[in-house]
Amino acid sequence: MKMKVKIKRSECKGRIIVPGSKSHTIRAVFIGSLASGRSVIKAPLLSSDTISAIHVCRAFGAGIEIKDNEIIISGTGGELKVPENIIDVGNSGTTLRIGLSMATLLNGSSVFTGDDQIRKRPLGSLINALNSLGAEVISTEGNGKAPVSVKGKATGGECEIEAVTSQYLSSLLINAPLYQKDTRITVLKLNERPYVDMTLQWLDKQNIMYENDEYKRFNIQKDQSYKPFKETIPGDFSSASFFLALGAMSENEMILENLDMSDIQGDKRIVQILKEMGANVDEDTDSIRISGGSLHGIDIDMNDIPDALPVMSVVGCFAKGTTRLLNVPQARLKETDRIRTMKEELSKMGADIEEMEDGLIINQSRLHGSTLTGHDDHRIVMALTIAGLLTKGETTVETAEAVNITFPGFFDLIRSCNGNIDLIEE
Repeated sequence: MKMKVKIKRSECKGRIIVPGSKSHTIRAVFIGSLASGRSVIKAPLLSSDTISAIHVCRAFGAGIEIKDNEIIISGTGGELKVPENIIDVGNSGTTLRIGLSMATLLNGSSVFTGDDQIRKRPLGSLINALNSLGAEVISTEGNGKAPVSVKGKATGGECEIEAVTSQYLSSLLINAPLYQKDTRITVLKLNERPYVDMTLQWLDKQNIMYENDEYKRFNIQKDQSYKPFKETIPGDFSSASFFLALGAMSENEMILENLDMSDIQGDKRIVQILKEMGANVDEDTDSIRISGGSLHGIDIDMNDIPDALPVMSVVGCFAKGTTRLLNVPQARLKETDRIRTMKEELSKMGADIEEMEDGLIINQSRLHGSTLTGHDDHRIVMALTIAGLLTKGETTVETAEAVNITFPGFFDLIRSCNGNIDLIEE
């Protein structure tokens, strides 16, 4: 169902509970599905992306039930079945990339596709790596993108990966322990390292044996297995970033609960960035209080936190001086080209913003309400909604339904902290 959201300037304040991490939830679903026995994932994120991961793992034979805010998995023990149908990953890039490597664990063929955005996102280096490890992986249109056919079984060995997205490397790391030979991965390029650290944390919890040579080479031992587990998913700092930014740009206080600063998520760095820009921040055991100070622009290396680019480009409009979002060319390879999209949409609101090859330069700007499109990109929609809440006049953002990909409760939480918004079916 197509939706648009109309937003008016609002005095937002209040307390919200941040939903579970998408990245942790998807990793848990795949590892639980490869494990033997019964795994329980508590307080997961239930969104379109995580449902896509569940759909893929069910297609390979895992029994998965969603009940009482838990995902309960009867794992395959690595003995996967051939999918009965083409696998549609929807809009989930993480699911597609981990799923491709998972498909190389079985004798047989499978085919992956997704929505229009997924079919534009690159896979070439991962395809090449899986072929080096013994699989037969083919982009059916010959463009290094989905649809992709996979014929296994991969056995392991040596491969190279140019991880323009960390998802390529995480995909290999999760599945290579089940190969019949030791696997040696040479990493030619690595963006978004904290997401690889998250994957390694899950492997460590499972006592998976591997060697990490300064993220340049990984050696993974053969014939390993995953064990059933019970884990509680921590709150999602990527989702929290929108409310952290809202608090930092407001005079009122926002309190975000279910945030653990000791968690490995890279996007927790947003808290420190907002502090450096002048926000008032108070960290507690599992919550963060934030309110606006006199924000000023700074230079921010965004390579580890590309998902924060849309909302931080909004923050830049409200910070004195100049904010530079740097070293994040992979933001062009997400659901949309987020660098170009944020430049175009914020310019409609009057932003003084310049596009670079690897980021954005934003000068403090006086924004005004405008009619915008979210380009079917959940993080673009949410960032523009935050901009509208702080801007005189009325702002309309089309493709508002995209928030369901990672944050189905986003608009409800906006309303709960006095956000003046109206969702309209198109």
